[in-house]
This record gives sequence, C-alpha cells and structure tokens, in this order.
Amino acid sequence: MATTSHVAPNFIEIFGKSLEMMREVWMAPNGQPFIVAGTGTLAMDMAAGNLIEKGDNALVISTGYFGERFKDILDRYGANTTILEAPVGEVVSIDAIENELRSKPYKVLTMTHVDTSTGVLVDPEPIAQLARKYDVLSILDGVCSVAGEEIKQEEWGVDVVLTGSQKAIGVPPGLALLVASQKAMEVWKNRKTPVSSYYSDWNNWLPIMKAYEERRPSYFGTPAVNLIVALEASLKIICAEKIANRVERHKNLAKAFRAGIEALNLETLPKTEKITANTLTAIYYPNGIDGAELRSKIATYDVIIAGGLLAEMKASYFRIGHMGSVSSSDLVAVLSALEMALLELGHSFESGKGLQAFQDTLLKSKRVALTM
Repeated sequence: MATTSHVAPNFIEIFGKSLEMMREVWMAPNGQPFIVAGTGTLAMDMAAGNLIEKGDNALVISTGYFGERFKDILDRYGANTTILEAPVGEVVSIDAIENELRSKPYKVLTMTHVDTSTGVLVDPEPIAQLARKYDVLSILDGVCSVAGEEIKQEEWGVDVVLTGSQKAIGVPPGLALLVASQKAMEVWKNRKTPVSSYYSDWNNWLPIMKAYEERRPSYFGTPAVNLIVALEASLKIICAEKIANRVERHKNLAKAFRAGIEALNLETLPKTEKITANTLTAIYYPNGIDGAELRSKIATYDVIIAGGLLAEMKASYFRIGHMGSVSSSDLVAVLSALEMALLELGHSFESGKGLQAFQDTLLKSKRVALTM
C-alpha cells in the first residue's frame, strides 16, 4: 500500500486501534501501551531507562543470552545490577530469587519469558508475586512470547511486558512494543532525575500515545507508518482468534514438533518439558554431524534454521522458531527438510518416524480438545 501521512485521519484511527488492541492481547486493560519505531532491544532500553535511576538496585533473572543483555542495559543506566544465572537448559529457582530479594531493597527485577538463545520457558506468575511481596517492579521480556505464550499481565501483576513486532505478533521487524502498569507509570512520574535517554524517554512518547488513542494527530518522532498499519492488521487477526486459543494452538503445535524431534533421536536444550518454550525449539546437533553442513543441506529444501546463540556453545546446537501465524503444514515442511538432511549426513533414525510422531501427537491434541 502507499505510505500515508502519520497525521492522516485513517492512520490516526489505525494507531489508536492498535494501542487499544494491545491491551487485549497483553491482558492489561488498565495498562499504558507504547508503540515506538525500533526493536525488542529498544523496548528493553525504554523499560530500564524510564524506571532506573543511578544507584538503584536491579535484579536480572537470566536463562540465557538476553538476560545478560538486560544486565548490560541496566548497568548503562547506572543500576547496581545483580544477575542470577541458571545453568544452560534450566531456570533459576523461586527460592533463590526470594533469598536474593530478601538480601537488600531492589527497585526492579527482570525476567526473560522465553530466552531466544535457549528455548527455555520461565513461569512469570510466581516471580511477579514475589516482586509484589517485596515491593519491586517486575519487567517481563516477552520478545519471544507475547501472543504465543500465556501472559496475563494485569492478573499476574507484571509491571512491564515488552516485545518486538517480528516474533509471535507476526509483523515485520521494526517496532518496539510494551505495556506498562499504572504502578510503573507512577514510579516513572516520581523520578528524581531526568531519563538519560532522549529517544526512550516516556515524557516524549506518552503524550503521543494518548493523542493517537484520543484520535488526535501528534508528533515527537515520525512513526513507522507502514509497520503500524501491519500491526493493526495482525492484532485484528490475534483478537479474532482469541488470545487463549492462540496460546493453545502454539502449545499443541510445539508439543507435536518436539515429539517429531525426539523421534529423530535429537535432544533439546531445556532439561524438562515444563520449562520448554512453545514458540521455538533449541536442539543439539547429533554427534558426528557438522552444524554448518546440516544448516546448508536444510537450506536446499527452502527451509532456514538458526544456529546457536550462546557464545560458549554456539556450534553445539541450532534453533527453529514456530510462532505467530505458523501452521501444522509449515512444521511438516520443516521436519521433512530436517529428516532429509539428517539422512543425507548419516544420522541414525527410522525414516518417516519424525513426521509420524508429529502427526500422531497433533491428532491426539485435537481429539482431547473435542472432548472438552
């Protein structure tokens, strides 16, 4: 479509509706949504920059690469940051988190719902409960989870939930999306020092969000017009599907996909099913198989998989995303390409077993759904 003006009446309506639908998807009816041109990292930067002042204590609960990134961002704004790191494929225990929260007054804690580097899924609800118990703001990095994993921001009491447009939201890259609770907004309003980042400062962006939601034109920085048009279209699809149904679809497809992976004699990074993400799968290369060669062979079937992201073991595993508008047909194509590539490279498994396991598990999920 032709790019319209950011103050054209049709675009003002699109922007306003997008903000309203974000509350529905985030399940935060009283939250303050922000839509800003940028990436998921900008959303992380906005959360940290607006809520942290120099000398504040911050706690990062890390399950991989992006926990470490949050520490870097918090440090940049002058926080005294403590990081609790889980071993690869595991999560930090609730007891360890509570022990740390008891040790000193924290202002903020961050958690990564699904770390893209490991495929580990964290349960945000009990962590958010601890944050409330110790009067700490909670920030959920939902870059790889919003609109794919269950999130009940307001019910759980999570103060900020953030994401990027290109993951389970299903829009091209380029938008930083977050919803802040009223408590987070109050803490921000009562800061003693100015926000250190000019571009991230909610003082600049909040009037814009309010104006568009009231269907008035406004300007601070030119919005990414075409991406916001795409965002509205995607949010309409999500809201029509209903967020609970969308989450269930991701769970069923992911469970079936993992059954297919297991049938190929492959092992995933997360140590248990309970902490395994439903939006992507991180898989160890089988012994004797060169990762670069496997990825190259899979690409000949018009399927692209991602290599590892953790620096210390990036050559040991690969990652496959299955989120957003993903369908069973998409995953059949991916499993088929993976099977063919593994067979060509001499990996031992029964041909066709992966696809059979995927289909059998998916069929079982559908039968269960019909009986409910």
